[in-house]
Order: sequence, then structure tokens, then C-alpha cells
Amino acid sequence: MDKRAIIMGLAFALMWSSAFTSARIIVADASPLFSLACRFLVSGILGVMIARAMGQSWHLSRKQWYATILFGVCQNALYLGLNFVAMQTVHASMAAIIASTMPLLVGLASWLLLGERIKPLGVLGLMAGFGGVAIIMGSRMGAGIDLFGIMLCSIGVLALAFATLAVRGALSGGNFMMIVGLQMLVGSALLFAATPVFETIRVNPTWPLAAAFAYTTLVPGLLATYIWFLLLDRIGPIRAATFHFLNPVFGVAIAAVLLGEPLGLWDGFGVLVVTFAILAVQIARRPTPPVPPAQDG
Repeated sequence: MDKRAIIMGLAFALMWSSAFTSARIIVADASPLFSLACRFLVSGILGVMIARAMGQSWHLSRKQWYATILFGVCQNALYLGLNFVAMQTVHASMAAIIASTMPLLVGLASWLLLGERIKPLGVLGLMAGFGGVAIIMGSRMGAGIDLFGIMLCSIGVLALAFATLAVRGALSGGNFMMIVGLQMLVGSALLFAATPVFETIRVNPTWPLAAAFAYTTLVPGLLATYIWFLLLDRIGPIRAATFHFLNPVFGVAIAAVLLGEPLGLWDGFGVLVVTFAILAVQIARRPTPPVPPAQDG
């Protein structure tokens, strides 16, 4: 992994992790599905305009259209839509920890359903990762957590893991910014359709709402997604997913600093367990380099 890929991965992890805190600020003053639909509409239009300015085409390959629609449905409408609804009652740090289990779910599904070989380190990492989440859940049960909100976050991360597995190899061919913009427009259309069915629209115009909306639209929404697609193309999904091991640490730290969310001893221990578990699973899933043949003489 080269230096540029490492910088891209760190930037992505930091921006992606910050989205949970900014989302928590948004849903305090606006209905979740409507605000997310507006965010995707703005991000999508900007993404398409930037892509056209970069000379990119919306004439995508069949595989790219498949990936664009699938990510629009699973990542934007389901994963983020359910997370926005949940964060009306669930702490941003808790949502970030649940979302960070995505590489564990991908590793587990690849092993059990796709027949991918996994080393003993990976099995240990899977067990430790879900154990770490259980530790955090147990530590917060006494303080009271919304189980319905936790369920929504869990369904969302399952949808994201499914999309990640389903689009393997479908993003090759360039036009990454165009794909980013179009998949956000797909999510926006679905969420605008769902809004009148599932919620009453409310907007309380405040400066925190405006700042959080602008930040979430441009940074985690547009820039982080673009960097993620570049990273997938540069080093592949297995190596790129390694950077998700930073999400629990970054997500909890940002929520604690900006929102003042509590962080107990068992929370910290659970976050460290999940972090190293994700790293172990990704290391175990890396292909073993072939042994060069012995040379005569």
C-alpha cells in the first residue's frame, strides 16, 4: 500500500466517522428522512456538475449502473436513512460503533456464504469484534438505550454490507465522481418518496442545523464517498476496508468532543476490542503472496 493510498484512507475514515456527529445535530432540528433527501439532492446535483466539469460521462457501463443503483438504494436510502431515523434517540457514538461492524459482516458473509477461506486470526477477529460490540451494549444498558433505534442501525449496516459484497468489481472503468453524484440522486428520489409516508416534515432553522447540513453534504457526503471509490479502484476492497478499523475510535472521539457524549471505561475497552478485531479480520483476508520457486545452483 503506497503513501498516497494511506493518506486517502485516513482522510476517508476521519470524514466518514464525523458524519454520525453531524447527523445527530441535523436530526435535532429537522425531520430525518426529509433532511437526508435534501442533502442527497444537493450532493447529487453538485457531484454530477463536478463530474461533467471533469469531463466525465453519465453513459456508464451496465455494471456501473448496477453498482450506482444498488449503492443508491442500500447505502443512501436504507443504511443512511435508517441511521438518521435512529439518531433521534441513539447516540452518535453508538451508531458509529454499529456501522463500523460492516467489515466484520462482510468478512463473516464471505466466509460462510461465499466459501472464502479465512485464517485463524480472522476467525478470532470476528469473535472478538462482535464480543466488543456486546461489551459496549452491556455497558450502556444500565444507562438506557433505545433498542428500536439500535435495531434500525443494525438493519442499515446489514444493507451496506450486502451492497459492498454485491458490487465487487462493478466500479471499474472510471467516471467515479459521476457515479457518486448519480447514486446520491437515486437515494434522494427514494427518500423523498418515503418522507410523507413515514414522517411529518419539520424544520427548525438554526445555525447549527445550517452548518451541520452544509458540512454533511459536502464532506462526508460528497468528498468522502469520492475518495472511497478512488481507494477501491486503487487498492481493492479488501485492503481499502482495512481503514474501517479507525471508524470506532474516530466516531466515538468526535462525538465525545463535539457533543459531550459520555465515554465510560467499558465503552473505551469495547471500542479498542472492535478496532483491533476489524484490523485482524482484514489482515487475515489478505491473499498470501506466492512463494517464489527455488532456483537451481
